[in-house]
Amino acid sequence: MFSPDQENHPSKAPVKYGELIVLGYNGSLPNGDRGRRKSRFALFKRPKANGVKPSTVHIACTPQAAKAISNKDQHSISYTLSRAQTVVVEYTHDSNTDMFQIGRSTESPIDFVVTDTVPGSQSNSDTQSVQSTISRFACRIICERNPPFTARIYAAGFDSSKNIFLGEKAAKWKTSDGQMDGLTTNGVLVMHPRNGFTEDSKPGIWREISVCGNVFSLRETRSAQQRGKMVEMETNQLQDGSLIDLCGATLLWRTAEGLSHTPTVKHLEALRQEINAARPQCPVGFNTLAFPSMKRKDVVDEKQPWVYLNCGHVHGYHNWGNKEERDGKDRECPMCRSVGPYVPLWLGCEAGFYVDAGPPTHAFSPCGHVCSEKTTAYWSQIPLPHGTHTFHAACPFCAHQLAGEQGYIRLIFQGPLD
Repeated sequence: MFSPDQENHPSKAPVKYGELIVLGYNGSLPNGDRGRRKSRFALFKRPKANGVKPSTVHIACTPQAAKAISNKDQHSISYTLSRAQTVVVEYTHDSNTDMFQIGRSTESPIDFVVTDTVPGSQSNSDTQSVQSTISRFACRIICERNPPFTARIYAAGFDSSKNIFLGEKAAKWKTSDGQMDGLTTNGVLVMHPRNGFTEDSKPGIWREISVCGNVFSLRETRSAQQRGKMVEMETNQLQDGSLIDLCGATLLWRTAEGLSHTPTVKHLEALRQEINAARPQCPVGFNTLAFPSMKRKDVVDEKQPWVYLNCGHVHGYHNWGNKEERDGKDRECPMCRSVGPYVPLWLGCEAGFYVDAGPPTHAFSPCGHVCSEKTTAYWSQIPLPHGTHTFHAACPFCAHQLAGEQGYIRLIFQGPLD
């Protein structure tokens, strides 16, 4: 996550604007990170600025004229108003900003390739059958090259021809100052937490971001023609902990400053070793339990701790209380006799999701991902977009919808009897 060079020699390291982390992955994609397709993407200052800003507006274009303008070797956004009229806005080079593009396309203008997140998927084959709702050129982030390195988000990305096309069906309009603006089909939603990304954070309100970076209340459904109301007091500026939803995947934005206060993988590994050093025991088999190493985070180990989700009592795997009349999922806890799901525990390995560096004392329900109490409390209150118009809280490490009264549980370990 953090290369030693960056931690020890900040002057030599390139300027990092921040990182985007895809919710639902525990440190890497199921089959490993490859090239531009990974679970975490760092945005560094580019050797040469590649940002763009709007310049000339061509208003009454015929389709032929619009095509001629957009074929020029520069960026442009085309707004098709009717078959006979298109507005084309040319964009010019901006030496003060860097642009990063995110989307489903693997074409070269996309810096970070994102595919649909399938809750709890263990391999890429689990995700391939889904009809994707993520746009091929979903959004772009523009970062200022000078301090404080402000990052702003805009809906839609430029394609290989350096164009963005908003067709007849896309929601679009003329603004009060005569400029054009519009929304993409499924929209780009953003939520800025209140009080930043800390143990005191509270969820903010989900908003939609337009192609020009304006902020709107949500549409009635994800792809409705009618835009929401403009929210003039809010901006498209990303802050530590901002969530970006692309209708199929949700990304967490962490600033370089925010990440400097986040636990490192080394810290999480030390916490794992600390728990294992305490030699927690199974109260039934009296065998010592141990969390497997972070590299083996998908295979159930024989020493793996399991938990009864209704009460939090931690055991090793055993068949006690597995009564035939039950559907096989619910088990009776030998310690307190409460009946409920019985699942293996997994350490949350993606450090960027932690709001503090506390010990791993709590687990999300029903998936069993373990992290600090404040981290479980934070994510359990965040409504994440699901489908076209519903929201629910989910585990950040696997994207499973949370269940139970709180969505998480305190773990009760039994120490060694000696």
